[in-house]
Amino acid sequence: MTDFKEVDLRSPRESVLIGGLPFEVTDLDTAVRDVVSIATQSSKQSLVVRLSNAYCVALASQDQEYRELFDGPGLTLPDGAPVAWAMRSRARSPQRAGRVRGPSFFVDVLDHGRGSDLRHFMLGATDETLTKLVDETTNRYPGVNIVDAYAPPFGPVEEALDEECIQRIAQAKPDIVWIGMGTPKQDFAAAALAERLPGVFIGVGAAFDFVAGSVREAPTWVQNSGFEWAYRLVTEPKRLWRRYLFGNARFILAVLRGR
Repeated sequence: MTDFKEVDLRSPRESVLIGGLPFEVTDLDTAVRDVVSIATQSSKQSLVVRLSNAYCVALASQDQEYRELFDGPGLTLPDGAPVAWAMRSRARSPQRAGRVRGPSFFVDVLDHGRGSDLRHFMLGATDETLTKLVDETTNRYPGVNIVDAYAPPFGPVEEALDEECIQRIAQAKPDIVWIGMGTPKQDFAAAALAERLPGVFIGVGAAFDFVAGSVREAPTWVQNSGFEWAYRLVTEPKRLWRRYLFGNARFILAVLRGR
């Protein structure tokens, strides 16, 4: 068992409730700086970082077990333009409220973490995707320290986090474990790992596929427009139509109800 790290950051923290979930009022650059700092200082403690978007809020509004994760230890960052928009309307310091886009956060932490020689572990996806991911990141960011990568068995969290998985992470001694298992599985996995191992555990969704080139990423101007979800819906309609059709409606309702 490990203790969750008491976060001691350089600036006062503000959080706001979006759909009843507590989100950190922050932006991409600040979040990157903070997590690199935490990962550099932490050695025997653990921290969960949740990159949560409108779909997460929608799921939590209907799933009590998932909702309870957000009341537990860890940081919840605003991944998704709708969450950032809602945050700005409620924050005491709206100028500090921005979007912490998961794939951008992932590569920025890899980049800035090189100065501290942060040790990274990639967990999730497939062996093929992980091979491409490691090759791409090491080429893009010379000197990045990826200590291991592991594609767990498909199935429930309990099966994915098998003994081999736990041993691989323990032996590699990473500062950050990046988890690409999709929502909500990656959030449950991060919480479960943080109870057993030290380090920073971060679910990053589709970031592995984007960086590996397995899935086409939206152009930068689409990312900045706030409608990246629409781009993804057009490119992957069969997989994502239900998420966005029903998820967006549930998100709006959850925000209005405040639960």
